[in-house]
Amino acid sequence: MLDTESLLLIEKRIGTAHFKKRLQLQAEHSAIRFSPSGFHIYWENLDLMGPLLRGILKMSGVLDRGMRNSLNYRVETLTTPIPHLPSAFHGFRILHLSDLHLEGILDRGKRLREVIHSLTFDLCVITGDFRLLTYGDYEEAVARMTELATAIQCPEGIIGILGNHDFLEMIPGLEKTGMRLLLNESIPIHRGEDTIWIVGVDDTHWYEVNDLPKALQQVPREAKKILLAHSPEIIQEASEAGIDFYLCGHSHGGQICLPGGIPILNNSLCSRSFIAGAWSYQNTLPGYTSRGTGASLLPVRFSCPPEVALHQLVLGLAKQ
Repeated sequence: MLDTESLLLIEKRIGTAHFKKRLQLQAEHSAIRFSPSGFHIYWENLDLMGPLLRGILKMSGVLDRGMRNSLNYRVETLTTPIPHLPSAFHGFRILHLSDLHLEGILDRGKRLREVIHSLTFDLCVITGDFRLLTYGDYEEAVARMTELATAIQCPEGIIGILGNHDFLEMIPGLEKTGMRLLLNESIPIHRGEDTIWIVGVDDTHWYEVNDLPKALQQVPREAKKILLAHSPEIIQEASEAGIDFYLCGHSHGGQICLPGGIPILNNSLCSRSFIAGAWSYQNTLPGYTSRGTGASLLPVRFSCPPEVALHQLVLGLAKQ
């Protein structure tokens, strides 16, 4: 639990309206509650859901395979053309992690650290959901992020955002790892005289405290802008705001899928065409939705391997 002084610093940084809305929803998100419209249960908070799913998978004889799959990270290597990309950033590599759910990783991140050690990149971005649960203690997640951060060695460090599993109170601990968290904020990356901007919004899915106009306040209109959002639910707004590349996660690509990677559940309020992998919105905004590096509810994966994405930016043709 953070002390009052630390909470006041967070409030000053993000603004009172944002601070109060998120704290109120954090309390609601952590609870089974009554409301005038009926009895609301947030299924991710039900302690019986994990054991129930475990039991079903065990009886089906696939539990062990699903758990092994959760550590079988696939490195997705992609090249993204950006029109008018500053020449110093041609070939710039971004390691993209998402939905780590750190306490749920079976080997405490050993295999993940090995995979990251084998890669070369300029910047690491993490698009939210550091912890496994949506309620309760978050210290274990912060401790495991501290371990993982030791494996992430790159010139521009780590930039992250919060997801719907994360609390404001996690900010000081996460930033002690050296990560820079963006809460409707932006940060420039310089190479000589050239610059690109990393723009990050707070959770777009459950808390709905994203504020893209605020995040863009300090960004020159003509600058190249890469957006970090937890989910793909503000694609249209990002396109209208002139974002050049949209990185997100949240959906886990379904996590438990039918053969061929067909998701059983779509956990995002958007078209299924945007819930996993590379996509393009109206042929103007390229984006990528991570299948997730960790797993939620139970550390299992079927027909949907966990991923580590490596994006290489290159100079592209001008938009028509």
